[in-house]
Amino acid sequence: AVAMLIGANAVLSLDRGLRSTYMAHVYDFYKPDLNSEYPRVNGKLSIQCFLTALDVTYKGYKAKAGRRESKDVDLSYFDFMTFHSPYCKLVQKSFARLCYQDYLASNNVTDKLEQFRHVAVEDSYTNRELEKAFISHSKDQFERKTAPSLLIPKNVGNMYTATLYSCIASLFVNNSPEAMLGKRIGAFSYGSGLASSMFSFTVTSDIDKLRPFCNDLSHIDHHLNTRIKVAPEDFEKLMKKREQNHHLPNRTPSYPANRLSQGTYHIVQVDEEHRRTYTRTSVLDTLHRHPGSPISSKKNDKCAAHYCPHM
Repeated sequence: AVAMLIGANAVLSLDRGLRSTYMAHVYDFYKPDLNSEYPRVNGKLSIQCFLTALDVTYKGYKAKAGRRESKDVDLSYFDFMTFHSPYCKLVQKSFARLCYQDYLASNNVTDKLEQFRHVAVEDSYTNRELEKAFISHSKDQFERKTAPSLLIPKNVGNMYTATLYSCIASLFVNNSPEAMLGKRIGAFSYGSGLASSMFSFTVTSDIDKLRPFCNDLSHIDHHLNTRIKVAPEDFEKLMKKREQNHHLPNRTPSYPANRLSQGTYHIVQVDEEHRRTYTRTSVLDTLHRHPGSPISSKKNDKCAAHYCPHM
């Protein structure tokens, strides 16, 4: 999941009126079995759904931006382009797909690409030669506009809803505040089933506002670099235990809490009614208790939660 603060005078301003949305009813990736945490996936269909949604929302975004700007709009309209990132290779394919759409919409002729101009849409999603050609053609743009957004996805993997916003955060980790001033960030959001949108943000031009925002993200490199490596066989054991404990009542989870970073909430008990009790490893000095708040300055504060779908 992702949490955001929304208000006036923000560092990132949503470009209102430019959002393009596409939805369809399709079983590409879904979870019909509530006794399992794993989904049913039709990989080939899922990729085609993803790229179809990308095509439709990009065309819709360009049409709206074109009317606003009174000119044709293409990838050059964005300083950076971010994507929902289930895995990073798909992100590069997606960027190449946008370049393919721009090529089709233009009158430019490039010898190596012209052979793909008349490929049927339904065939273009599985045409490997087309894909390779536009990945190669768009490589320099990809390295400038999208590669800097993949710091967190490369290190953490798919986070579902949060993955797009981890890409946006990565841009600010990988670039100085001065390099981000006033920049436009394109964003493609996708959820299987399916629902998708393309929209954009404009970064503030106020450096005094942007610097603290970037400083607040400085912890990301530290957290990535202080992760604990485990052997594959140990990881498999952890995953097996997770599978066995899925939705089980009356249990006391056991794991090395000393490996958790400061301020982390972790589960300590699930009772017979599936009610959960959490504790916190420690509370950061910057957090202060407010009246009525469940957070205190004491170590190992406990709190009960009756329902938490992500734990």
